[in-house]
Amino acid sequence: MILVLAGTSDARNLALKIKEAGYPLIATVVTENAAKELQQVGIDVRVGRLTAVEMTSFIEEKAVQAVVDASHPFAEEASRNAMSAAENAGVPYIRYERESQVYQYEKLTVVESYEEAAEAAARKKGVIMLTTGSKTLQIFTEKLLGIPDVRLIARMLPRIDNLEKCESLGLPQKNIIAIQGPFTKEFDKALYKQYGVTLMVTKESGQIGSVDEKIAAAQELGIETILISRPVINYGQVYRDFSGVLIALKTALLSCT
Repeated sequence: MILVLAGTSDARNLALKIKEAGYPLIATVVTENAAKELQQVGIDVRVGRLTAVEMTSFIEEKAVQAVVDASHPFAEEASRNAMSAAENAGVPYIRYERESQVYQYEKLTVVESYEEAAEAAARKKGVIMLTTGSKTLQIFTEKLLGIPDVRLIARMLPRIDNLEKCESLGLPQKNIIAIQGPFTKEFDKALYKQYGVTLMVTKESGQIGSVDEKIAAAQELGIETILISRPVINYGQVYRDFSGVLIALKTALLSCT
């Protein structure tokens, strides 16, 4: 049995490749929507976040032989828990992570954390559009809501819990864009124009995360951009393509027999 940390579109495709290669597997995801997408292609799913201890127990309970971590590049806690659980259970850990991107844009500021991004946005002011998701929204609302000459707009997935979080943090309804991508550059440009965006905040999620389109749209309109770089984690075995993961998985399982 292979345990796959999934939840993104490329993780779903990797899980399908592992299944097609003949390996029994079970995937873990955070949302019911991600679970349904995997179940539709015949993959067993466990929904909900797992601590390192819970994941260790899960690995032992399901007789997992290897952990394939294909979680989002910014799912730092999930990856650390997976590495710890794999080590504790004595099974191989294999990391898949989409390619990182480098952008050349004179109005692009690269920062290392959400806190640093929020502080930089507070200095720049204006109409600020967040495309960083809901998980870290509080960091930005605490720094930016109530500041003169700042309008904070949050673009995020159209989930009830996201909208409830916005309400609890005091983000006005008119400043919430609940929508699911991927989006084209033209769509992003239209959205920036509609809201009069002067600053866009995003994170380096890779091409699959449509970051290219967001930044290209901002560049064409001359909009300043703050880019949050990926967390630096020593994964050990890390691969940027599915074939590398499959080869590593085969090698790892052979060494266990």
